[in-house]
Amino acid sequence: MARTDRLMRLMDRMRRHRGPVTAATLAEDTGVSLRQLYRDIATLRAGGALIDGEAGLGYTLTEDPALPPQSFSRLEIEALHLAVQSLGRIGDAELTDAGQAALARIIATLPERQSQQALHAIMHSFTQPPDRDSPRIDLSRLRAACWNEEEVEITYTDLSDRQTVRTIWPLGLSVTERTLMLLAHCRLRMDFRVFHVHRIAAMRPTGGSFRPHRAALAREYRSLQRHEHGTSPDATG
Repeated sequence: MARTDRLMRLMDRMRRHRGPVTAATLAEDTGVSLRQLYRDIATLRAGGALIDGEAGLGYTLTEDPALPPQSFSRLEIEALHLAVQSLGRIGDAELTDAGQAALARIIATLPERQSQQALHAIMHSFTQPPDRDSPRIDLSRLRAACWNEEEVEITYTDLSDRQTVRTIWPLGLSVTERTLMLLAHCRLRMDFRVFHVHRIAAMRPTGGSFRPHRAALAREYRSLQRHEHGTSPDATG
């Protein structure tokens, strides 16, 4: 792991712990030896992070120079907590972990009174991951293809159980109670299609990019949505 990534990961772990956390726990969380952990703590302190504690007593991140001060109302704090906790209903562990890390960063920037309010939030979500078919492809790779505007080829089984190979431009993901959907521009049909992610058996990048076309496609799709009164194109056929 690169040094910068390792230090950022250590900061994230310390933000998540509200009280002193032992060096052994931090070392386990970040996948380094105790000796390396002590060196990383020293590096963060030298960079301006205010970290209280010492070996044998535990450490607490009390001031994070990487984050600017922020302020939220108590209701906004409750809303953030509830939103992050509700990520569990999507069934994407990586996304849930990212939400928790982001919330920890936000809380670390709050004044003490608001930080205590975040610690004692009264709204909680205990929803379980949905009972739906699990994706057979790497969701992180699919997200990256959307972000990076990469053309991909997918092996897809449609609703009539016909398997086809499609080249698509992936535009975005949406979640329903029953399934995870991928909006894409199908290069075979030359039209927008919505694919059930769990029906994608395989995906590979083609090396192509649709970056110059992304904005125009987004405008075109929004225009279609307005004309169709908010309905989405049917699942691919």
